[in-house]
Amino acid sequence: MTRIKAAIIGSGNIGTDLMMKMVKYPQNMELAAVVGIDPDSEGLAMARAHGIATTHEGIEGLKRLDCYKDIRITFDATSAYAHKVHDAALQADGIRVVDLTPAAIGPFTVPPVNMEANLDAPNVNMVTCGGQATIPMVAAVAQVAKVHYAEIVASVSSRSAGPGTRANIDEFTRTTARAIEAVGGATRGKAIIILNPAEPPMIMRDTVFTLSEGADEEAIRASVEAMVAMVQAYVPGYRLKQQVQFERYGDNNPLKIPGMGEFTGIKTMILLEVEGAGDYLPSYSGNLDIMTAAAKATGELIAERIGA
Repeated sequence: MTRIKAAIIGSGNIGTDLMMKMVKYPQNMELAAVVGIDPDSEGLAMARAHGIATTHEGIEGLKRLDCYKDIRITFDATSAYAHKVHDAALQADGIRVVDLTPAAIGPFTVPPVNMEANLDAPNVNMVTCGGQATIPMVAAVAQVAKVHYAEIVASVSSRSAGPGTRANIDEFTRTTARAIEAVGGATRGKAIIILNPAEPPMIMRDTVFTLSEGADEEAIRASVEAMVAMVQAYVPGYRLKQQVQFERYGDNNPLKIPGMGEFTGIKTMILLEVEGAGDYLPSYSGNLDIMTAAAKATGELIAERIGA
């Protein structure tokens, strides 16, 4: 099997965890280079220890590496601002881009939901950690019912939220809400993130609420469980915390929602837990692990398309 050469830009926590996943679980990609801006970063040192080419001179340093001419896919784990520069440079050289930043230049992509639709896009965006965890559940309900409203609450350990995450909380909620609608299929979406300072650190927990009509509880439950199995194929620590919960509202007992009027149908509550694989980050950092796992799964599908 021909393995497609890839690079990672960003040698911080997310870039390093993605690197370790690609090293430990190789499929159809070969990690050829890791790029950073700090010559003393742990991520670059680990890359060198695994025989991977490195540079601490950013995108320009990557272009000077001998392997650059062979790279077909690049993962960007830097920032939204830097990604705009990186994307322009990489696309000019015909390199496909998987974006782990909030830049959202390319289409929102959640592997089990809409990856097939974006296989030829020059740039795909991985939304947010909360989006990767919860949008599959919204989509699962939307596959069998009309989802009028979906709300997600992502609770993560404050230890797993670095300065980048904290500086982009507003962007997180806006981006996730848009993707709940565009990818998840909800008419209206809302996202909330909670940084929990509990010690010992808590594993990522997500709650998904949907208001839908047109399907019964059993159809929704079966669709949700099937989608959970699809996510577990690349995130083994992804699981339901308990059985899917339902409340039914009829003409005699409608749910009154400020700004939306009266709702009749089914309210679904899905409780999730996401435990990280511990490849580089601690297992409680499921919020970061699901991003890197989803990016790797996306890259593998793109590599398969390139090599076809």
